[in-house]
Amino acid sequence: MKFATFDDGTLDGALHLVSRDQQRALPVPQIATSLLDAVQRWEQVQAALQEQYRALNEASAPGMVAFVPQQCRAPLPRSPQWLDASAFLNHGRLMEEAFKTPPIPHFDTVPVMYQGASDDFLGPCQDVPLPSEADGIDFEGEFGVVLGPVAMGTSAQQALQAIRLLVQINDWSLRALGPHEMKTGFGFLQAKPSTAFAPLAVTPDELGDAWRDGRVQMQLQVHWNGLLFGQPHGGEMNFSFGELIAHAARSRRLTAGTIVGSGTVSNQARTAGSACIAERRVIEKIDLGEIRTGFMRFGDEVRMQAGFADGRDGPFGVLQQRVVQSS
Repeated sequence: MKFATFDDGTLDGALHLVSRDQQRALPVPQIATSLLDAVQRWEQVQAALQEQYRALNEASAPGMVAFVPQQCRAPLPRSPQWLDASAFLNHGRLMEEAFKTPPIPHFDTVPVMYQGASDDFLGPCQDVPLPSEADGIDFEGEFGVVLGPVAMGTSAQQALQAIRLLVQINDWSLRALGPHEMKTGFGFLQAKPSTAFAPLAVTPDELGDAWRDGRVQMQLQVHWNGLLFGQPHGGEMNFSFGELIAHAARSRRLTAGTIVGSGTVSNQARTAGSACIAERRVIEKIDLGEIRTGFMRFGDEVRMQAGFADGRDGPFGVLQQRVVQSS
């Protein structure tokens, strides 16, 4: 199933099913008022949603409307919890090599994860208001999962069964602010503005063989101001989503609606490009001896879309945003 949230003026928006070809949408308020409501009552509503999805794909569901991504908010405009990892170790190792910083202890065996703000996610076509270009404005292309309830101490294999939906993410970063906040030992705050999401959250079966080993086995194509910036593959993720969820649940339970992100998609092959500017900059420092690429400026646009191996567009839709100065 594919889900989108239309903006209806409420905090959580109006839940819609979206056809597999992304042409039609169907409001389902009689089943669930919002996607958060659906995830929290998944066992009770899944069958009814599946029946409506079948009718929508057959173009036989009463009340269908055209699917317009510009009307979408984030699939979950807010969630109980947003946890973001750094599961592509190549990204972290490049940073260490470029800046000659000490290796993170147990980086290969224990996932790195931070808890971000989850009260104000951005939709796929929303402008991104930020205070200053001097803050080092950067995009970060990721994949993520939306969870049902997870018990404390669950195993990585058990954790995979808690995944309800998959999402595509742009985890905005302000690079000039990050180093100070990391040194405090308290983690990110100002360096992480509101996170953005592609319009569609999808059940894992929508990916077919591209959902395998707890990883999204797809390329994430990233364009900056119309130029291809990178197309790294999600299959190179060192920790699976099951391992990330189990790590987060080691000492506490996770409630339904929690989102776990993969961290920046990153590949060892230079030909894959990058999913964030910071990574290109450190590659330039390593390979060329100097940084040549600046960060984003007001008016710049970034576009992200996952794709299947056979060239078909991915199931999440397009995430395309413009950076603007906050008022």
